[in-house]
Amino acid sequence: MKVFLLFITLCFPLQVIPREQVTLDHCIDGDTASFIVDGKKQSVRFLAIDAPEYTKEIEPYGKESTDFVCDALLDASKIELEYDGARNDKYGRLLAWIFIDNELLQYQIVEQGLAEVAYIYDDYRYVDDLYKVQNKAKDKKLQIWSTDDTKSPQIDIEYIIAVVVAVGLSLLRYRFKRQSKKRFR
Repeated sequence: MKVFLLFITLCFPLQVIPREQVTLDHCIDGDTASFIVDGKKQSVRFLAIDAPEYTKEIEPYGKESTDFVCDALLDASKIELEYDGARNDKYGRLLAWIFIDNELLQYQIVEQGLAEVAYIYDDYRYVDDLYKVQNKAKDKKLQIWSTDDTKSPQIDIEYIIAVVVAVGLSLLRYRFKRQSKKRFR
């Protein structure tokens, strides 16, 4: 029996996938974050998922997805990156699986209905499991999979205030210019 186990071990060694421990620099959104990797700030795009936007444009559940990811990363005692396929995307961001305290973050995001499985350009390691949890989230109609089209996206009060202030300043500027032109006629 020992000879058989030795034979199996030598012929079929276990493949150990190395992970790189990193430190959170800052959160960006539901599928991207900035980490300190080898002493440098590096933007990292989470492999195989697409979360609603909450940076330049605001999509439904973008805030929830971003908040979930930021909370998870901030609460983690250990963050590790695992590479799979191409190491960088066309924007120069690292592409990686994100592990927080030995749990796959992409799995958690998809399980909550806060991202969908997307951008599968290679035979990635964990995609089959991601599709399984995505199907469960769809069945439960969680977050992005909800069928309630009447629900409006949640918008931060800060965003609304910023828009109101910008519009107000534009109107004041326009009014001031009009009054200035009248004085000099």
